[in-house]
Amino acid sequence: MNEDNYFKNLSDRERAIFEGGISMGALYHQFIGTPVNIDTCDSLEKAIEESILLQPAIVDVHVSLNKDLIKKASGTMNYTSLEGNMLYVEITTKVNEICTCTCISYDEELNYPIMYIKD
Repeated sequence: MNEDNYFKNLSDRERAIFEGGISMGALYHQFIGTPVNIDTCDSLEKAIEESILLQPAIVDVHVSLNKDLIKKASGTMNYTSLEGNMLYVEITTKVNEICTCTCISYDEELNYPIMYIKD
């Protein structure tokens, strides 16, 4: 069966948002808890970006880890576990000519790493 048959009831925008949401959920639950320190931040950001780019309809990924929080949380063993408040992500998806941007960012007021549609 053709993949398009599963999504024929969605607009291109809805499909792009769906793909971004699936990728956000996968990213969050795959990488939260990963051991990280200030020296491994850049390589972890790149690994997350490269793995998410493999998923359908993803055309761009930007990951930024809060290095100040990571440095502060690193204890006597010189590392910590990645937490949602340390993560900022933008994922751009494209279906046909429609692009959307979904994000994860920590909301201080909500005290929660929220996923949302930016554009």
